Amino acid sequence: MYSDFAERLTTTMWQDFDRTPSRSGETPEITDVSTVVIDGNFPWTIVTIETDAGATGIGEAYPSPGVHEVITDYFEPVLQGENPLDVERLYHLMRASLSGRGSQQGIGTIAISGIELALWDTAGKLLEQPVYQLLGGKLREEIRLYADCHAGEGMVEAALNEQPTDAYEAEAYASAARDAVDDGFEIVKFDLDVPSGRDVDTLSRHLDEPELEHKRRLVEAVTDAVGDEAEIAVDLHWNLSVEAAERLCTVLEPYDLAWIEDPIPPENGTAMTRLNRTVEQQLLTGENRYGRHGFRDLVEQQSVAFVAPDIPKTGGIAETKKIAELAETSYMTLAPHNIGSPVATMAGVHIGATVPNFLGLEFHARDVPWWDDLVTDEPLIQDGYIEVPDDPGLGVELDWDVVEEHRK
Repeated sequence: MYSDFAERLTTTMWQDFDRTPSRSGETPEITDVSTVVIDGNFPWTIVTIETDAGATGIGEAYPSPGVHEVITDYFEPVLQGENPLDVERLYHLMRASLSGRGSQQGIGTIAISGIELALWDTAGKLLEQPVYQLLGGKLREEIRLYADCHAGEGMVEAALNEQPTDAYEAEAYASAARDAVDDGFEIVKFDLDVPSGRDVDTLSRHLDEPELEHKRRLVEAVTDAVGDEAEIAVDLHWNLSVEAAERLCTVLEPYDLAWIEDPIPPENGTAMTRLNRTVEQQLLTGENRYGRHGFRDLVEQQSVAFVAPDIPKTGGIAETKKIAELAETSYMTLAPHNIGSPVATMAGVHIGATVPNFLGLEFHARDVPWWDDLVTDEPLIQDGYIEVPDDPGLGVELDWDVVEEHRK
């Protein structure tokens, strides 16, 4: 059904997006778009684009139910025969072809983002240039990553109700922080929206004194373990009211955190602005916003210090660069959200290489021992950094045997 509808749209409605021929009159064409889902700590949806010129590009879409069906059943016929070098044109073609059905945000944008990453990889391989060069060149040779240490013992076990009983205790947090810093990470982040062992009405978004004290103890343990060897950030996953966030920020002031992430729900930029103007802590948000328009109010209202778009979710590489440029007009810092495989991570590396206001890229897979095996025998991350690759495209190739071992 998707493919029939897509074919009707592309043959009758979108003549403005006709292919642009090269000066030689010959253009490469997309021959296939496919996906495979890897069962990592999240379901990593890998997108593959094949061309008649022999180049094959890979990308990644943010984990989302059904996104692979949208890519293969809907967008594959939209892109058949198109020139993969026309990344910007194809981005708008995909948005136009899905107009009114999720092309502005949600699963449609996620699908478009995954394909857009693969288009950049394909274009780089066809032109024999790294993606950062196609984006204007690099500003730095290596990219800082910050370690998401979850909740002390790992998020997946918690989701499966297999979390050890001490996982949310201060000692577990301190141990995880020390391990990350010993591995070279200069910024570490922890979840603070975790159970304290008390029966709490979380729907109220309120924190009483024992809950505040539990969170304070977690932060204190981490700062004591790390000292001045690394910066510390915390994530609240949109779980507090403005009132509760204000109280928590006040309690945590002595610990000089790098940032407090997503303290309140993401929809209301004005509420975030109010919070930002009443607390001393630096705030970060952005993983649940789509495209530069989704960040406009945050920038205009100076709602946060850090913006954190998720590259394979918010629109892709070019759109994230535009978000960074928008943030730069107000001297706000970019720290992209990232829960992906090495493919999405390398997309973030190319973004970080090309924008001046980049601080660090999230790394969320310290508990996946085969993460590096997907692309290389050597660890991509060395002492908390990834070297910007000079290979064409994104600069990584998947080991498809390892992909198959972990295929969902």
